[in-house]
Amino acid sequence: MNPSTAQAEVLVDELVRNGVRQVVLAPGSRNAPLSFALHDAAEAGRLDLHVRIDERSAGFLALGIATRTRRPVVVVCTSGTAATNLHPAVSEACHAGIPLIVLTADRPPELRAAGANQTIDQYRLYGTEVRLFDELAVAENRPGQNAYWRTQVCRAASMAAGTTWGGPVHLNLPFREPLVPSGDRDWCEPLDGRADGQRWTEVSGNESAPSTLSKVRSRRGLVLVADGGADSASAWGERYGWPVLSETGGVGLSGAAAISTGMWLLKLPGFMRDHRPEQVLCVGRNTVFRQVQSLLADSEVEVLLAHGGSHWPTPAHNVREVAETFGASPGPADPDWLTGWQQADQKASAALHAALDLERWPNGPVVARDVVDALPAGSLLVLGSSNPTRDVALAANHRPDVVVHRNRGVAGIDGTVSAAIGSALAHGGPSYALLGDLTFLHDSNGLMLGPQEQRPDLTIVVLNDDGGGIFSLLEQGSPEHRGSFERVFGTPHGTDIGSLCAAHGVEHTVVRQRSEFGVALRRRPGLRVVEVRADRAELRGVHERLHAAVRGALHG
Repeated sequence: MNPSTAQAEVLVDELVRNGVRQVVLAPGSRNAPLSFALHDAAEAGRLDLHVRIDERSAGFLALGIATRTRRPVVVVCTSGTAATNLHPAVSEACHAGIPLIVLTADRPPELRAAGANQTIDQYRLYGTEVRLFDELAVAENRPGQNAYWRTQVCRAASMAAGTTWGGPVHLNLPFREPLVPSGDRDWCEPLDGRADGQRWTEVSGNESAPSTLSKVRSRRGLVLVADGGADSASAWGERYGWPVLSETGGVGLSGAAAISTGMWLLKLPGFMRDHRPEQVLCVGRNTVFRQVQSLLADSEVEVLLAHGGSHWPTPAHNVREVAETFGASPGPADPDWLTGWQQADQKASAALHAALDLERWPNGPVVARDVVDALPAGSLLVLGSSNPTRDVALAANHRPDVVVHRNRGVAGIDGTVSAAIGSALAHGGPSYALLGDLTFLHDSNGLMLGPQEQRPDLTIVVLNDDGGGIFSLLEQGSPEHRGSFERVFGTPHGTDIGSLCAAHGVEHTVVRQRSEFGVALRRRPGLRVVEVRADRAELRGVHERLHAAVRGALHG
């Protein structure tokens, strides 16, 4: 057996022993030893193998699966720029705490020194954005290699999973030729793992109880939920009388303390003067709305974080406590505090939806509400960055029976189609995605599924306003910048999405009437795209009218 084959087979075996069941492979020559070993493991039913020809899409497919399963997922690529194309997914996994194991094949040192083809410096390629980096020594046929290889896999898997906050790890693997199996099985030592499928090294978890909040002191507080922990946060808020607001509005948020119009209420200065919290509990990284950042920038508001990571979203740097779980009691609740928020929520919601009913279809907020209303119970909803995540938070009805996924670690539009497919494969039930056209086109390679690859049960709704609609709502979209806006911010593209889908063999439907939309969203197995064409020139006016309606309902 040649050393590269031996090393690859041992690494794959130990990954399985460490609980890895999902692997995404991007093909190449230098990673051929891993490709053969992974194919054999998949054929034996030891893992599920997904193959993608685009490394960026492969990385986000792995990330989507890992986000839903919360178990480490492996992504494998060859050397050179293939490895750099995984960097966006690594960045997202780092900031969102997603367990990702990145295996990059590489040339051995003597070929790097010779300026070999498809060779870059892959040492610590992802910098500080991985929990662990290790470059394995080039495999040799000598005793002690089996234990070394298996130990390093155990280190990587334990760091990816983490005890409270996992994330990406990177193993760089220099392979010498030959890169394909030689047919013989001779080796200088046994290459078996531990008996009964056990890990080579067991990494014990933290035996002490998770840290819990102890500095909660106010009867007038808020809970802000980003991603993850919504059920626990809702129960905590309901018990202690703190309103619970989410960056996804009322979608995925349960409990009597849930405030579905929270993002609107935070935007009303008059309301916030009378309802300014003394403490705010952040669950996850709240990064979408400026009104949230304004609240967190208030130096008189103490911030508590139920957050396991090192990235603290607190502009005023007024973090009072960071803990892994809830659990502390702030004492007797102030019933008038929560009641005031609930009454405001009811008024704002009634005014908001009455105003939405008057808007001409289609536009982002109305389409977002229609999508959420049409979802079967238990559905997964993947939201693209920019407008879709905001539209759902601002316009959707309360749907606690929906699971939401967003790439909000670094909030890029990279790889969103692939992340949606990965999340849908892991979800195992009806899945939907709401994406803008630029987000969809940025990862159109995610639609490339080979004939042997698993098909998700996923309907992708593309709100196509031919460009960057989000900028219409920002300073760049104000009238004084009209002359430069279209080319450098609006970026119209004129792409025929139907033809693009046809090229990939993906079902595509254009919805031109609102009466057709519900029919188009009815669940059917498989991957399909539903396109809604809108005019982004109207978007700023829509948001202004909705804001005026909510403000009028609360202040007359």
